[in-house]
Amino acid sequence: MTSIARHLSSGGLINKVDSLKSNHTLKRYLESKEPIKALLNFRQRFRESPSFIDSFSVLFAIKASSSAHKGHSFIGQQIHALVRKLGFHSIVQIQTSLVGFYSAAGDIASARQVFDETPEKQNVVLWTAMIAAYAENEKSVQALEMFRRMEEERVELDEVIVTVALSACADLGAVQMGEGIYSRSIRRRRRLGVDLTLRNSLLNMYVKAGDVEKARRVFDETVRKDVTTYTSMIVGYALNGQAQESLELFKKMSQDSSVSPNDVTFIGVLMACSHGGLVEEGKRQFRSMVEDYNLKPRDAHFGCMVDLFCRSGRLKEAHEFINQMPVKPNAVIWRTLLGACSLHGDVQLGEEVQRRIFELDRDHVGDYVALSNIYAAKGMWDEKLKMRDRVRKRREPGKSWIEMENIIAEFVSGGGNDDGKLMVGEISEVLRCLVTCRAVQSRVLLGAALGAIAGAILSVGVLEASHFVEQLFRGRLVDEQFKSTMVNSHHWKLRISDVSYEERDDFMVNWNAESYQDIEAGKITRSLPRCDHTFHLACVDKWLIRHGSCPICRQAVTE
Repeated sequence: MTSIARHLSSGGLINKVDSLKSNHTLKRYLESKEPIKALLNFRQRFRESPSFIDSFSVLFAIKASSSAHKGHSFIGQQIHALVRKLGFHSIVQIQTSLVGFYSAAGDIASARQVFDETPEKQNVVLWTAMIAAYAENEKSVQALEMFRRMEEERVELDEVIVTVALSACADLGAVQMGEGIYSRSIRRRRRLGVDLTLRNSLLNMYVKAGDVEKARRVFDETVRKDVTTYTSMIVGYALNGQAQESLELFKKMSQDSSVSPNDVTFIGVLMACSHGGLVEEGKRQFRSMVEDYNLKPRDAHFGCMVDLFCRSGRLKEAHEFINQMPVKPNAVIWRTLLGACSLHGDVQLGEEVQRRIFELDRDHVGDYVALSNIYAAKGMWDEKLKMRDRVRKRREPGKSWIEMENIIAEFVSGGGNDDGKLMVGEISEVLRCLVTCRAVQSRVLLGAALGAIAGAILSVGVLEASHFVEQLFRGRLVDEQFKSTMVNSHHWKLRISDVSYEERDDFMVNWNAESYQDIEAGKITRSLPRCDHTFHLACVDKWLIRHGSCPICRQAVTE
């Protein structure tokens, strides 16, 4: 008997049985959502006998680390080191899990390193993990660059990877690129054209880009619709101010016995009521969600109801609704009411609401801006100045993108001179590439893109930048036929609500009533008094503070 046991042990059968038992325990902990217990069990097994550890054990441990990555990222790194030590780095499934672990921890550099170290790269799941890692960590440009590289290497596509790519396009508003990805994917694998998940992603991309007509076309052409299909279209109508269309589609959905609305659907319905000023309908739908569909309201639903009251000017009703909520209101809900107080000049309620917000979050710049506007409306200038000083200290740089064919150029506004000089260099490269690009056939598109770049250069506010602006407007970098289009297009179109209160105050101070009436609705621009050159308001004001002269002709500007 002893000799048989020794023989089994030498052949590895006993170890294999023990490994199977250990792996089963790890899997059970993961399925019961107890990742900490799984990690502790893995560590104990490894200490008792490293021979119990196989590739499946490591895979389960990595998944447990991903689930418990908050405060446990170091454990995942230790497991990664163990992967290298045991020689498991060639196993694609383990490398894919490591990419997911680092993505969940926000460590994109390590995720990319794992991807690059994987010898076998003709695996769509590995590519999906890396592209999703970029997309989930707000690096959509890099996600699309990665997808393009995957296409070049002819990796087999599936509906999941194309869905992730379309999601990245939706986040950037890169509709043209998304349409290209969808078309090429269908040509490579025809069955993808009828995949419902993929069609929903295409619909969602159009919705986020504000192209409701194309979204509705995709919706109508989708034969088998699910709750996501309906919800995306309902939300799309609501976001684009088409409240009646949204509610009519919801009514049609309610009549479809094969589909039942979920909590996200009702977010779209309540948004439609809010944007359409339908207070009583919003109240009815909120009750219906709870009573007829047995859905528990979340913060988003409460926020929609507060927004519904605020948009209709019912600040007191909104305040009462917040105080009666069964859960503690978050900062976003209070900010909705603060914005309404700012709009209606309610100082007393606004100050009370801001105190509530500061108990939850003191670092949001918009809170100071909203209260600053309330003080300005009441002529409380000392308090307003205090708020503006706080805004300057806390304001973060903004971002913008330009999509040209298969290129997405990203611009970030910087605060220091070094940032500005670096930005000028980057802009000049994009500018030269843009002007010489033969693929651009639309004059309007080129003019708009060049105008955006001109505005970006002016916003930097350094002398070197003006050289490029002057070349733009004197036609040295573009053909003569593009000049008028460019000059007219470079004024960035903004709604009044998109402009900060600080910029709005400067606008009202520096423009007289006649000039203000001449400005086209939705466009915030400024003409200089001596030379009459016109620029985007915020950009040229920033320039004038530093230089006091026109960026094009260099004439001194006196107010």
